[in-house]
Amino acid sequence: MKVKKFLLFLFLFFLSCSQPPDYSHIKIIKVIDGDTLVLEDRSHLRLIGIDTPELRKKTFKGFVYEPAPLAEEAKEFTRKLAEGKYARIEFDVDKRDKYGRLLGYCFIKEKEKELFLNKRLLEEGFSVLYTYPPNVKYIEEFVKAQREARQSKKGLWGAYQVIKPEEAKNFIGQIRTIRGRVLSTYNSGKAIFLNFGKDYKKDFTAVIFRNSFNYFYQKGITPEVFYRGKVVEVTGRIREYNGPEIIVNSPLEIEVIE
Repeated sequence: MKVKKFLLFLFLFFLSCSQPPDYSHIKIIKVIDGDTLVLEDRSHLRLIGIDTPELRKKTFKGFVYEPAPLAEEAKEFTRKLAEGKYARIEFDVDKRDKYGRLLGYCFIKEKEKELFLNKRLLEEGFSVLYTYPPNVKYIEEFVKAQREARQSKKGLWGAYQVIKPEEAKNFIGQIRTIRGRVLSTYNSGKAIFLNFGKDYKKDFTAVIFRNSFNYFYQKGITPEVFYRGKVVEVTGRIREYNGPEIIVNSPLEIEVIE
């Protein structure tokens, strides 16, 4: 009898494993950081279209716990809204990123309504817009949410000051807004470089990769021509590659000041 029960248990266990998870109603069991969640099927979900401050910093020894400003607050905000709750996960064109994480829009179920978590983080200033084509389904809605948060100086927008291009090297790995004049541009075919200094190997650069070109062309913008000589603001995570740079995926992520 015990053997039969054990075999039945194994059968039911393997049957449940073989069935795909129901992402229209799934529990969030853990929050890793402001924009990354763990679902009850143990998959990691990266929220599309946004970027929150990092809790860990990459060093030559690996990642160390060194929270960027408002990183812990962003995580706690997400934890209170999402952890232990049921959600509906909506996908876009690309369902996973290069790390194998799910990419989705998270709608927290609250009684008879849903809370759009991606958008809420933008509204409260705990994240900034980070589009990555072709996953741009809610981009117009996200832009509006960020604009309103910025005008109200919520979260990141109240804590951070706009910095100059020459200061970017001091904020590697952090989210910042940089204002400066695009002195020169270059289209390599693989990427378009908007150079804010005379030495592209050391000075700050905004980079637009080829997979994003069409999103500019659709707006009637040829980036290497349109932005040359203009004063612009670029917001995003600063990374180090031939000097500090921010990757830009949409014309909605560059604001022309003059």
